This record gives sequence, structure tokens and C-alpha cells, in this order.
Amino acid sequence: KDPPVEITTGKDFLYGAEFFAGKLYITTNEDAPHYRVFVADAAHAKRENWKEIIPQSDAVLQNASVTGGKLLAEYEHNATSELKVFGLDGKKLADIPLPAIGTVFSASGRYDRNEIFFGFQSFTVPPSIYRADLTKVDGTGVNSALWAKVDAPSIDPAAYDVQQVWYSSKDGTKVPMFIVSKKGIEKNGKNPTLLTGYGGFNISETPSFNRSAYLWMEHGGIFAVANLRGGAEFGEDWHRAGMLEKKQNVFDDFIAASEYLIAQKYTDKDHLAIQGGSNGGLLMGAMITQRPDLFRAVVCQVPLLDMLRYQNFQIAKLWIPEYGSADDAKQFEWLYAYSPYHHVKPGQEYPAILFMTGDTDTRVDPMHAKKMAALMQAEAKNGASKERPILLRIETKAGHGQGKPVTKQIEESTDMYSFLFWQLGVKP
Repeated sequence: KDPPVEITTGKDFLYGAEFFAGKLYITTNEDAPHYRVFVADAAHAKRENWKEIIPQSDAVLQNASVTGGKLLAEYEHNATSELKVFGLDGKKLADIPLPAIGTVFSASGRYDRNEIFFGFQSFTVPPSIYRADLTKVDGTGVNSALWAKVDAPSIDPAAYDVQQVWYSSKDGTKVPMFIVSKKGIEKNGKNPTLLTGYGGFNISETPSFNRSAYLWMEHGGIFAVANLRGGAEFGEDWHRAGMLEKKQNVFDDFIAASEYLIAQKYTDKDHLAIQGGSNGGLLMGAMITQRPDLFRAVVCQVPLLDMLRYQNFQIAKLWIPEYGSADDAKQFEWLYAYSPYHHVKPGQEYPAILFMTGDTDTRVDPMHAKKMAALMQAEAKNGASKERPILLRIETKAGHGQGKPVTKQIEESTDMYSFLFWQLGVKP
């Protein structure tokens, strides 16, 4: 058995490869934050023998795979998916048109078959599978046809409108945001609005089908998703602009999204709610402590909130490359600057808050939500308020969220939307 062959070393980048007909097709972000593709003879695959065939573009290349003797490339452009077909020499052959602005998942085929199947979903398109025939590839695009879909008979996608807007963050960076609502909704400055975001770990917040969001929109609500720095929407540079000492950029981006929704008369401070979980729960904690005046209600799920000690619990030491560690004196400074738990002010009035956690969460320790809720109930002006409460919901037999039974998901969503409807004055 031949030993492994080293093809590159000593560089801090990501690499993936496909083998076909004696050649390696290598997808990497080496000196290219948006990724590019190289080809090399498998028998002579040292780095100096690589040849670039698909250069970096303004879209982020997610994956390139050999299908039917061609290269199928998945891109993300302005937080939405694109599919393209290239020849093995890197020459572009065709686009594969998608049903709407949305997200492709699990695009795949076989090296010896001229067809591909890909999953697609959007805010108004339930998860669906499409089939595309690659036998006829020309400059006009490859036609695809619906092959299977998740039925959602109670939802009429045509009744809803999806917009993508751009706004300026504190430092002038342009940030995109999706806004979804019933068609014809009036910009009266008082629409109940639910804004969410994540902003971390190189994860993109692309359009997805969210049934519970329809409950919100059916009652006149607006649903918004901000594509914050720290994610993968614009490549590794975008990710790095929201991690470690630059984490405050994520919070500034979210504040600017909220201010945009208010300035553009979608809503106001009394009708704006925000929601996020895990790293997005940290985002919620920062919003609570940095801009308590900007929101009426906050849903903070399975959050990280004590950023000076987070690394000591569960698997959180694995996240030190993303956040840093207070064990390092320099990193302590930037972590303390935003750590939500350490910025609760006695006597301050905060939004109504629903902390949600799982008592057996092995990813983010439930101590974050428990101690933050206890501190705020004791110190905040509205800590004991019945009209603007600070609540803690603990699911005793659940973890971080993965694999949660449908019954528990229904119970959790019911509690969350009951809280939001109550606080924003939405009539059920």
C-alpha cells in the first residue's frame, strides 16, 4: 500500500479536493478569501505543480465537485446561492437558474452521470429537491425541474414579499439584511418586527423556510435577518472582521440593522423584538447591555453571556480561536469590554427578556442563562416587573437544540411567540 503523499504544508488555509481521471481538483481559500480552484496531476501533486483554473470572484465558492465530466460549483453571492457549471479546464459553461432568492443545500451528482440533484429553500419556498440535466449545457443555462418537495398546504408563498436591503454599520461597512412580510404591508412605524442574526463561526444566515415565522407574519409581523460580520457571507475576511478583538463589529452591525428598520418606518422601539441563540444568544446579551433602549423584547436562547469564564465549561475551550480567552491578559481586555454578564447596570430599565436554556446542554453551559437571569432579576429596574419581566425558561430534558422532539419544539415556540405577542401587543 502506497504511503500518503503530501501536496502542501505550512500554510494556514482550507483545502478540499476531488479526484477524477488521474487529476486532483483542489478548492481552497489560499490567498483567496472567496476561494478558487486548482488542478494538478495526481502523480505530481506538489504545490508548485498546481494550475489555477477557476479564479476567485466576487461570490464565495462553497464547493466544486466533478459531475458528468464537468465541475459543478456552488457559490454564495450577497447571502444567496448560485449554481454554475464549468468544464474541467475551468471554462464556464452555464448557470443553473434557481427558483428564487434562496439557499442551495446538498447539491450532488456522480462523476459518470449527466444529472444532478440539489436541495433548495427560501423564506417562501419549502425545502424542495430539483433535478438538472447536464447533457445539454450551453450558454443559455441548464434547466432544472422540481423532483420532490415538503408540502406546506397552509402557507401561500405568493402572499409574502421578500426584500434584500443594504444599510451602513457604525464604521461605514455595508451590510445586507432580508426583510420578509405580507405583501402590501404599510410602513407605519409601528409594525411588530422580529429581527434575528448570528454573526460568528464562519456561518452564513441565508434564506431558509421557517414555519414559525409565518405565524408571526400572518398576524401582521415583519421578520428580518441581518447578515452580520463574523459569518461566511462574504468569505474569510468577513468572518475575521467579526471575531476575536473585532467582535464588537458584530454588535455594531446588529444595532445598525435595528436603527435602519426604525428609520425606514418598518417599526419603532416599542414594536421591535430580537431573537438569537448560542453565539446569537451572546449577540442578544450584548444588545441587552449595550442598547437597552432600542428594543421592546428580547428572546435569548442557549446563550454565552459570561465571556470571562466561558472557556472553563463544557466544550467551550474549543471556541477560544473564535473569541479568545480571558486567561490571556490582552484578550481579557476585549472580552471584558463586551461580556454581557459584566455590564448589567443596577437600576437600569431593560427590555422584557425571555432567557431560554436546556438543563442538559453539553455545548453551551446553562449556567450562562441562569446566572444572567438571576443577576438581572435582582439588579434591573424591571427585575421584578410583571409588565416588562425578565424570565428564565429551563427545559429540563433537552440540550442545545439538536435532535429536539417535535413536541418540545412546539412547546418552546408556543412559549416564545406567546411572550412576543404579549410584549408587542400582537392580537392572537
